[in-house]
Amino acid sequence: MNVREWRAVVFDVAFGLVAAAVLAFWAFRIAGSWGGGYWRFGCAAGAVVCVIALARRFDPARAAAAGLAVAATAVLAARFAGLPSEPGPGMALGLAVLAGTAVRALPVRTACAVAGGGLAVAAGSLLSAHTLTAAVPAVSVMNIFTWAAGVVAGLCPRLLDARRRAVAEGVRRAERLRLARELHDVVAHHVTGIVVQAQAARLVARRSPEKAGDALAEIETAGSDALAAMRRVVGLLRDSAEPAEPATIPDGLGGLGELVGRFEASGRAVRLRLPDEEETATWPPEVAGTVYRIVQESLTNISRHAPHARLIMVSVARNRETLTVEVTDDSPRRVSRHHQRGGYGLLGMRERIEALGGTLHAGPRPGSGWSVLATLPLPERARR
Repeated sequence: MNVREWRAVVFDVAFGLVAAAVLAFWAFRIAGSWGGGYWRFGCAAGAVVCVIALARRFDPARAAAAGLAVAATAVLAARFAGLPSEPGPGMALGLAVLAGTAVRALPVRTACAVAGGGLAVAAGSLLSAHTLTAAVPAVSVMNIFTWAAGVVAGLCPRLLDARRRAVAEGVRRAERLRLARELHDVVAHHVTGIVVQAQAARLVARRSPEKAGDALAEIETAGSDALAAMRRVVGLLRDSAEPAEPATIPDGLGGLGELVGRFEASGRAVRLRLPDEEETATWPPEVAGTVYRIVQESLTNISRHAPHARLIMVSVARNRETLTVEVTDDSPRRVSRHHQRGGYGLLGMRERIEALGGTLHAGPRPGSGWSVLATLPLPERARR
């Protein structure tokens, strides 16, 4: 048995002992006040409900229905046969356990129905009371209180479980989105580079066959990089522990120079403007990583959707407490270009930026070209 099963057994044993004690005490009280064998009916009905409560784990819904049916029958019998008020304390205890289990484990509608039925039966002692007074009988108050305690005991774990599921689902969703962004940003970038280099290799093979080997070597290198990136992402997916954010920038923003150099190999000029190294050294890794991904995704989009762009401007600047990243190109405006850029790249970029409290604006520039402008707030420790 696991811990949960042991707890269930202990609870059932304790409940059985308490129920037996309560039934015996109530039988003694009825015998002393009513005399004769008036205690037998209430004791037998209470025992039946308590036995049903002990068997509730096999089928909580049917157990709750059976317990409510027995209790309702006992209330009516006590009313018309002149017996002591029902449900008694033992029966009320069994109904509380059945109601708590139903609220804890059953679907919402079924749980509400059982809880409502339990309240109606708990208040049934008002119908079976033999004296009409202005005050509510003590038995009715006890029954309603016991019912409420059972409902609360079942509702609290249910709400805690719902909260845990919501938190776990939120964590899983965030992790899926993070890995989706990683897969898109890393692999799509390398694959786009392979496609561009393969197109250039075809031209080189026709014009200068002796240089085709160099172009194929570059494609091989890009393919190896893509394969390594894919293996890293697959490793994150297979890791059972909480995966850490993969390091994407080896030396602060210095990796942007290498990124831009690979992009310029396709025959396009890039003007890169970065802050001083001393200034960027205080930026946390998540900020530097986001800057790198913004530039990477922007250059990838230019390779895919702006083949006629010849001059690209990449600017990373700091203005007091904010960091601005802007990537622009001079490609001729095309009507369909806006729609082509509505894929997962911009979506993932926006998620990264908004996670840090920043904003993203992407769209056509006045006249021609395209612009990606991101604004990121710098953490307090980086504001020097």
